[in-house]
Amino acid sequence: MTVTLDRLAALAGGRVDPAEAGDVEVAGIAINAADVPAGGIFAAVPGTRAHGAAYAGQSAGAAVLTDARGLDILRGAGVGSPVVVVDEVRAVLGPVAAEVYGRPSAGLTMIGVTGTSGKTTTTYLLEGALMAAGARVGLIGTTGTRIDGAAVPSHLTTPEAPELQRLLRRMADAGVTHVVMEVSSHALALGRVAGLDFDVTAFLNLSQDHLDFHGSLEEYFAAKAALFDPGSALRAPRAVICVDDAWGRRMAALAAGDPGARVTAVATAGAGDPAAAAEAADAARGGAWRAATPRIAANGVQHTTLTGPDGQSVELDVAMPGAFNIANATVAWAILAALGRDGADAARGLGAVGVPGRMERVDAGQDFLAVVDYAHKPAALAAVLATLRAQTAGRLIAVIGCGGDRDAGKRPLMGAAAAEAADTVIVTDDNPRGEDPGAIREAILDGARAAAARRDPAPEVREIADRAAAIAAAVAAAAPGDAILVAGKGHETGQDVGGVVHPFDDRVELRRALDAAPATGAGR
Repeated sequence: MTVTLDRLAALAGGRVDPAEAGDVEVAGIAINAADVPAGGIFAAVPGTRAHGAAYAGQSAGAAVLTDARGLDILRGAGVGSPVVVVDEVRAVLGPVAAEVYGRPSAGLTMIGVTGTSGKTTTTYLLEGALMAAGARVGLIGTTGTRIDGAAVPSHLTTPEAPELQRLLRRMADAGVTHVVMEVSSHALALGRVAGLDFDVTAFLNLSQDHLDFHGSLEEYFAAKAALFDPGSALRAPRAVICVDDAWGRRMAALAAGDPGARVTAVATAGAGDPAAAAEAADAARGGAWRAATPRIAANGVQHTTLTGPDGQSVELDVAMPGAFNIANATVAWAILAALGRDGADAARGLGAVGVPGRMERVDAGQDFLAVVDYAHKPAALAAVLATLRAQTAGRLIAVIGCGGDRDAGKRPLMGAAAAEAADTVIVTDDNPRGEDPGAIREAILDGARAAAARRDPAPEVREIADRAAAIAAAVAAAAPGDAILVAGKGHETGQDVGGVVHPFDDRVELRRALDAAPATGAGR
């Protein structure tokens, strides 16, 4: 499909230069010049180091979308390509990309899930349930993109608008009926999901993360709220909001300001303030789904009873441990109910789902528990450790780190969360990226040591820079009945050190350490 530059200029509130090029047609759009297809349009966005227009010579496209500064750069370099000139490229990139690809989201059932923790798990649960119920599903998120269960290469939790719209067009052309996607706060703030037509949006929770980008929790909340604010173009006709925390209750109140929206609350037995959660659930105009305290089977599967807005009662299995996964599963079920997909097949599909790097057990025959989890935020780490503590008769050993070039304020909080719950804390490198790894570890250690000093007996706090060595040390220290948590990287298969990504998978390293442990040692 093609679209004229005049059409794109009208949509974006811009103009075509030269004006007589308005009938030029383009097919395809990209933000990276080298990715622009022949006959496509290059979206030249101003960057922190250089303006994208400086790279127009690498584009095979027929035109450029840019701002006035970009036009000056192009013409100064002798580039004569037709240009759609707008005030702010990012502000219009989503709608323009959607138009280029024929607004694919309009023909798909679009589900957007946001929150600090649990997005990946919730989208996986939805994918499994919908596929079991006979839907053809596209998934977009942290662990990648899938079409009907088959992996498609992608890099960001929520791709840039041109790539996202291209993926949605590919999904629509492949016969996908439902798209389940994680919607990150970065994507919302940067306009990556502008131009999408969501059918249902969901909010899970909010805790400290990404403050290097947003500046404050209030700004972080405001970014998430773009999916639920009555004045936002992104709001959906149906919303599912977990009211287990105060941020969720605030989001539910905000969403309720739209008289045309159906807002369904989710409240679980794991709510921090059960009375406040129950009150918010009672007030939800679209009713509420409530989850009872789960029963835990010997194999770790959680079984809970959900009660719905119209007196429905559903028995649900959740294969992953933790109260937070009951909340994730209940949100997923509320979304399924909103879509009319809450049948027995969906329940079976949801109950069979496991998520890579989320409470993922690594079993090499050892007589202690070994788990890898993506928890890289203080609240998520605390929740995972609490779950493991409840399952562990012996000691709890945590291996943690923090990423570089990210929210530095959470580093001591991560150390504190680990030392408040674990018996041994091993601080190691995560993805230091461009920062000094030692400085990152020291910030974590400050929080861990301060928290350890408040406990009696105090937990052991160790520093082992090399991540593989830290994992091996945790295995060597484990005794029968203990539990090891390797936290922070989850499903990731590389470690970014100084801008170079080295192959590294916590699950592989943990299994290697378990296999190498002597049969008479380390609980083997």
